[in-house]
Amino acid sequence: MKDYIEKRVVDIARYIIEEETTVRQTARVFGVSKSTVHKDVTERLPKINPLVANQVKNILEVNKAERHIRGGRATKMKYKSEKTVGMKD
Repeated sequence: MKDYIEKRVVDIARYIIEEETTVRQTARVFGVSKSTVHKDVTERLPKINPLVANQVKNILEVNKAERHIRGGRATKMKYKSEKTVGMKD
């Protein structure tokens, strides 16, 4: 594996562990696609460092379990803001 890819994989893993971020948030910070982040942490990282890969996997599982809650909150905020905008008109 190329050195720059390996470095990116380790940096992404470290960032996810330290900040407990989602794949989408991590992709935005590193300027890569969600697919790249996902491939890095699910396929490449276990070959580089299996222990760190397990830590990242646990964080991503929590994120996946909570995503419906975050989505519901976002929808609630969206409609709440639309309602207050409509009242001003």
